[in-house]
Amino acid sequence: MGYVQQIRQLVGTRPIILAGANVIVIDQFGRMLLQLRSDNYCWGLPGGTMEPGETLEEVAKRELFEETNLTAIELIPFNFYSGKEFYYRYPHGDEVYNAVATYICKQYDGLLQGNPDEVLDVQFFYLNELPGNCSPPDLPIIQDYFRLIREGKGVL
Repeated sequence: MGYVQQIRQLVGTRPIILAGANVIVIDQFGRMLLQLRSDNYCWGLPGGTMEPGETLEEVAKRELFEETNLTAIELIPFNFYSGKEFYYRYPHGDEVYNAVATYICKQYDGLLQGNPDEVLDVQFFYLNELPGNCSPPDLPIIQDYFRLIREGKGVL
């Protein structure tokens, strides 16, 4: 049983603060990797919550591998997110306030394959062809990335 499940046994569905990390994976064609999540049926970034003793970078690498079968060769810090905008209520009732470290990964290895326990599908999308049903906690992060691209700041 993971850390979050242990906490949930104590507090039920009440709001908790979750520290975690996610990864914006960009392929050689400039496409962004998204996964169709099995918990809310929305497309989102690979990522998840921190286990005791992990660094944020370790979380990002572990979650990327667990969810997509890709191994990050290099992770570059992008931004940190928290606050009211990162409150989320999952369809099953759990409430969270996310504190998220986001990394960019353009160098990775492995054969793309979603973990059937957490992911319904994984695909790379061109930035102008992203699916409309993005996961609410990931949407502001994806929008930040797009804003920087549109402004010509080239992200890394």
